[in-house]
Amino acid sequence: MENIIAFLMGLIKQLDFQEFLSAFIVLFAVIDIIGSIPIILDLKQKGRPVNAIKATVIAFTLLVGFFFAGDMLLKLFQVDIASFALAGAFVIFLMSLEMILDIEIFKNTGPIKEATLVPLVFPLLAGAGAFTTLLSLRAEYATVNIVIALTLNMVWVFIVLKLTSLIERFLGKGGLYVIRKFFGIILLAISARLFTANLTSLIEQFQAVTR
Repeated sequence: MENIIAFLMGLIKQLDFQEFLSAFIVLFAVIDIIGSIPIILDLKQKGRPVNAIKATVIAFTLLVGFFFAGDMLLKLFQVDIASFALAGAFVIFLMSLEMILDIEIFKNTGPIKEATLVPLVFPLLAGAGAFTTLLSLRAEYATVNIVIALTLNMVWVFIVLKLTSLIERFLGKGGLYVIRKFFGIILLAISARLFTANLTSLIEQFQAVTR
């Protein structure tokens, strides 16, 4: 019992609103469920309805699983967090270019036709960008702040999936376009910050080894 209380107290001490807010905004931009509304509507029009609960639960499970097991995978391939974060910054940079320039860099060519899993869960919700972003954030922020930010993002994803048609009517095509561009610029700035911060870390590690 004492160990559980000590563990919970440790988590409470790690809570930081600024870290949580930053992680929430980054994940909100990367997952970009608002920007995915046109794709979801197109799927529905083609007779491929989306199960909101199933999509949210599977995506959340995949993201949390990778967040906690990602370190083991990286160690297996002898890759450190800073290097992975640097690669993640590059992926986020490419995603921001997609949003800002209206181009397609990451193509979905998978053979599975079930809409809830593909393309909604993967790659739209739990894709390469979200995976790399989570580990990139882990290199800078406390775990508890990232998990809370991810959980609230998944709640938001569920709400959007349930109210897709209503949100589209409320925002309109112009509103969706503006939001996508805005978060594209946010992602571009985030990728630049992650790149410079982790590149500096790698340089310092290299200098420490060579001394």
